[in-house]
Amino acid sequence: MKENWRLMDLMTSDCYTQMAIDEAMAYARGMGHSQNTIRLYRWKPSAVSVGYFQSVDDEVDLDACKKLGVDVIRRISGGGAVFHDYEGEITYSLVTPESDPKIPSDISESYELICRGIIEGMRLLGLKAEFKPINDILVGGRKISGNAQTRRYGSVLQHGTILVDFDAKTMFTVLRVSKEKISDKMIKQAEERVTTVRRELERKVDFKEVRDALVSGFETELDIQLAPGTLSEEENELVQKFKKRYASSEWVFKR
Repeated sequence: MKENWRLMDLMTSDCYTQMAIDEAMAYARGMGHSQNTIRLYRWKPSAVSVGYFQSVDDEVDLDACKKLGVDVIRRISGGGAVFHDYEGEITYSLVTPESDPKIPSDISESYELICRGIIEGMRLLGLKAEFKPINDILVGGRKISGNAQTRRYGSVLQHGTILVDFDAKTMFTVLRVSKEKISDKMIKQAEERVTTVRRELERKVDFKEVRDALVSGFETELDIQLAPGTLSEEENELVQKFKKRYASSEWVFKR
């Protein structure tokens, strides 16, 4: 019999709320107060997230973000700076206890296992994707998904992006790239390294279609049954607590 997991379904909210929810779920799961969970969401307004160990000043053009209405946040996971485009991506998060026998203790192996759900989702859409260690997914040799993981509170939290569309010009504008380098040639080079669901399928795939494929992909590869759920009262209280930290200058400019 398949294990039942909670599905938190395609929520749209600001970056501070989204990251607070991920951390709240990890905390509650580590305490044994909630279920294993897959969550799908979108960022509105669009945002730049930096990895826990990065410097915002080094990675992000804050003036450009302010001008374009793009928020800036620091994740609790590592990795590089990412532009999260409301019109361009679905983000997922997965939370389980570290002790879950389904999730390998080895970080690289756990990345590969969890990413299989995305790869299967891409297959259902008609795309042949592959895992590239340590944490990327490629289609036709081009990146379509990047992933990050942290282990804290006794939980595994992995989250990542699935590119439905890609706005290279805005990405280079909000990330710290010298303005001289933002050229048609540079944008073309980026588009040769990165791909999207819409580009590969050559049609305007909507977010619900990608969502449906991802849900089925995770169910198949993790051998689970996903059932719609909501945050518990405890998790909602934690979200409000963590959101204040995520939105604070002390946290965002921690390094």
